[in-house]
Parts: sequence; C-alpha cells; structure tokens
Amino acid sequence: MLHRNISSGEERPFTLEAPTMALPSASPDDQPTLAAPAPRGELAARHLAMPAHTNPSGDIFGGWIMASMDAAAGMTATRLAGGRTVTVAVSNMVFMQPVKAGDAVCFYTDVLRTGHTSITLAVEVWVLRHGREERIKVTQAEFAFVAIGEDGRPRPIRPEARQ
Repeated sequence: MLHRNISSGEERPFTLEAPTMALPSASPDDQPTLAAPAPRGELAARHLAMPAHTNPSGDIFGGWIMASMDAAAGMTATRLAGGRTVTVAVSNMVFMQPVKAGDAVCFYTDVLRTGHTSITLAVEVWVLRHGREERIKVTQAEFAFVAIGEDGRPRPIRPEARQ
C-alpha cells in the first residue's frame, strides 16, 4: 500500500510501526547517529489532554483519542474534498503508548489514497509530555471518508484532489 504526501507528492509504502527500545551500549560512540523520527503529513489538530479525559486507570481514554483522530482527519478530508465528508471506516488502529493528562496531543494526517468519491488518510498521534520534551508517537490508524452532496449521497471529489 502506498501513501502520497499531499504537499510534496512523494509516494512511499505505508507501514505500521511498533515502538522500539534502544539497548544500552558500552560506549556512547557505539550508537549510530539517527535523526529523531518525525510525524508524517500535516498537523491537523492539537489538544491538551485533561484529567476529565482519563479512564479509571488514570490514562487518557482511548475513545477520546479515537474521536479526536476522527475530527482531525475529517477536517483534512473535508478541505481536500471541497465539501462535506463522512467517516465510513477506521482500520489498523494501534495504541502504542499511553497518553497522560497534561500532554500536548498532536494529530497529523497524510493522504494514502484518493478515489472518485473517497479519501483514505493515515492519522498519527504524537504527544509532548506535559507540553515539552521530544515528541513520542502514541497512536496510528487509517480513516476512510466519502464525499457527500447536499442530498447525502456520494459525490465526486474535485479532480485536483485526486492527483
């Protein structure tokens, strides 16, 4: 499966990424210099995780994350489709790390596929713990949307969004 970055037009495979742990080495010089991972796509929304969003275990409730992902992706899909869109499917949802109250939660969207009436977006969620420190990827999924007209029926997406 390929996804296309809407701003650069670059295509690359879409893969689910699992969190990894770095193993300690005997010397800092033994560690390769790697660029910190970066979110894919564009920043679509940002929220502050509040205590009211927590589950009984004290972490942010997964349903709040999923609803926020849908809202962020919906704004991107509506803009790209040039009008109203509706969510028709969510797939490959992976919760990788917990989100804590006080985290700055950032939602990034990137186009995977654009059809005649539909758009599928990769959505990544990254946090800044208590609004600082480095970004941590916590959740990812794919959201599919269908553009609909005034009558509530599927309508074609404007041609420039399908390129």
